[in-house]
Amino acid sequence: MPHDHGHGSHRHHHVVPEAGDRKVALAIAVNLLLTVAQIVGGLISGSVALIADAVHNLSDAVSLIIAFVARRIARRPADGGMSFGYGRAELVAALVNYTTLVVISVWLGYEGTVRLLDPPEVAGGIVIVLAALALAIDLVTAALTWRLSKESANIRAAFLHNLADAATSVAVIIGGVLIWVWDWRLADPLITLGIAGWILWQALVEAGPVIRILMLGAPPEMEADELRRAMEGEAGVEEVHHLHLWQMDERRTSVEAHLVLADGADFAEVVHRVKRVLTDRFGVSHSTLEPECRTAGCADAARSGSTGR
Repeated sequence: MPHDHGHGSHRHHHVVPEAGDRKVALAIAVNLLLTVAQIVGGLISGSVALIADAVHNLSDAVSLIIAFVARRIARRPADGGMSFGYGRAELVAALVNYTTLVVISVWLGYEGTVRLLDPPEVAGGIVIVLAALALAIDLVTAALTWRLSKESANIRAAFLHNLADAATSVAVIIGGVLIWVWDWRLADPLITLGIAGWILWQALVEAGPVIRILMLGAPPEMEADELRRAMEGEAGVEEVHHLHLWQMDERRTSVEAHLVLADGADFAEVVHRVKRVLTDRFGVSHSTLEPECRTAGCADAARSGSTGR
């Protein structure tokens, strides 16, 4: 039986790749400088919350470095070894980043718990100044990556991280004020635990969609049964089986299926119409459809509720 491959149109992005790379590189530089300043300040002031914020900023800088490399790899064209291209490089990078954030959050939780049991003396003034600097840098980084975040899950994660960092910096500033004015030393470890919890929650929530794509899951807004009904609703299609729907990356969705056609139906014409439905109604960019008749192929196989049958 013939196999027919259809490709939907790809989205066009308005940010020139090289210009985007320069913005990411600048964001990396300012975050690395901030990390050094915060670590030094945290050691001088004795604030583990400030060091926690620095580690989070360092993780963002590393995340951006990985994203930068992944962006360049993802633009490589398809070849014999990677026939679908290298677009998933950004998803792999995102999963690495989220896994690292989980590890960091566990370490910060441990450090915060130790400090909670024995609160050290903290220089609140230094904490306030450096946390305010961190807030400014976080907002600058977010501004640099805001437009790019609309195009890439990896960059979008970095953008959201920076917004979270900005909120974290505000929390550290509040802690610094509480220590400076009232000498409330418990503020530092409590805020550290809050930062750890926020990072852990954020990493777990954002890792879910990435894992779904890497596991060849269907887009969350689309169901295989809905596609089946739409395809079977086309004239000349009696049944659809062996239906598989998955995301190739965050911008491309793929479908493969066997179509059981009515007697006398024009194979080419029916397949063309079904592809138009997949593209126009569901935005599917790649489809592989195998037409069959009742007396050939696997059309006489028992149909079950599984999309793989």
